[in-house]
Amino acid sequence: MSKFMEWIDARFPATKMFEDHLSKYYAPKNFNFLYFFGSLALLVLVNQIVTGVWLTMSFTPSAEEAFASVEYIMRDVEYGWILRYLHATGASAFFIVVYLHMFRGLLYGSYQKPRELVWLFGMLIYLALMAEAFMGYLLPWGQMSYWGAQVIISLFGAIPVIGDDLTQWIRGDYLISGITLNRFFALHVVALPIVILGLVVLHILALHEVGSNNPDGIDIKKHKDENGIPLDGIPFHPYYTVKDIVGVVVFLFVFCSVVFFFPEMGGYFLEKPNFEQANAFKTPEHIAPVWYFTPFYAILRAVPDKLMGVIAMGAAIAVLFVLPWLDRSPVRSMRYKGWLSKVFLLEFCVSFVILGVLGVLAPTPGRTLLSQVCTVLYFAYFLLMPFYTRLEKTKPVPERVTG
Repeated sequence: MSKFMEWIDARFPATKMFEDHLSKYYAPKNFNFLYFFGSLALLVLVNQIVTGVWLTMSFTPSAEEAFASVEYIMRDVEYGWILRYLHATGASAFFIVVYLHMFRGLLYGSYQKPRELVWLFGMLIYLALMAEAFMGYLLPWGQMSYWGAQVIISLFGAIPVIGDDLTQWIRGDYLISGITLNRFFALHVVALPIVILGLVVLHILALHEVGSNNPDGIDIKKHKDENGIPLDGIPFHPYYTVKDIVGVVVFLFVFCSVVFFFPEMGGYFLEKPNFEQANAFKTPEHIAPVWYFTPFYAILRAVPDKLMGVIAMGAAIAVLFVLPWLDRSPVRSMRYKGWLSKVFLLEFCVSFVILGVLGVLAPTPGRTLLSQVCTVLYFAYFLLMPFYTRLEKTKPVPERVTG
């Protein structure tokens, strides 16, 4: 075996890659359960790719046959139903894991210097993931797929001068048709997965270049032994690879429970109108995107003017990209920040969840007012960050990790 590895290493840096990114990559020894979600995101990505490949073997990307081919997968293809549910539930699981992964970044300041690029690559993954989910949502060609895409694509028409032409270019037609479905299929199964995989590689490379953050927000590279090994670090493999297995087992237990017992999740993962074939002449009673888009959809609806609503929705995502330069706190972790940072993070999380719930519900004057309040609170977290992080009193950060 050693002779074989020598032959490989002479032609490809297999051992070097394994050492650089696993066995000799030293991670802080005080990781907690919130650090499971990075590896879980990779697990769900693999699930989406594998199940997606198998689904494409029986799916027909045309307006006439798309819905029937999904029914064929569910009813006639051997184990097709579980492949479809693994993929559909996997999409929601992906966003749950990513949102928790991002929350951990906000909690422990994982976006601060020198990890700005790690955060930016992560945000690009999030943006590509949203595009991937949107493209895939149209493919079953159900009622909510069709009308949800109709609403979202029409938003580009609010852009001055180029709006109408841009909308037509995205659709590839004067209305959503088989042409739209076909190009969304190509983007969903080929272009965007390649982009996401490339960004994931860049995200991991950038992370391993500067080192992982930890709940204390301490740079473990400052304290090393005579061999240059961080005193507060342990090799990622085998310690964290084995520890991650615990997280994987718990996640798979919950994930499989959903897949086998309630894959529709009461209509939040798979909406009831989507079990009806797309009909351009029949509008669903209430059109709403999938739950993971609803916070931004609620922000869109909170603004009365269509163009300003689109700008607000875009700004809600764009502001995440500049987060590393908004936080002026001398410490990273929420453990050592002042009470203002903790209050603002709490109000941000609460407002984001409320916006998500409101985005699912039909609008009423009261709900619109609540959406407007939560939108203001959402942006306040970011726009006021340079002030409250600079003014608040922080706790002293220990020299070594506290465990």
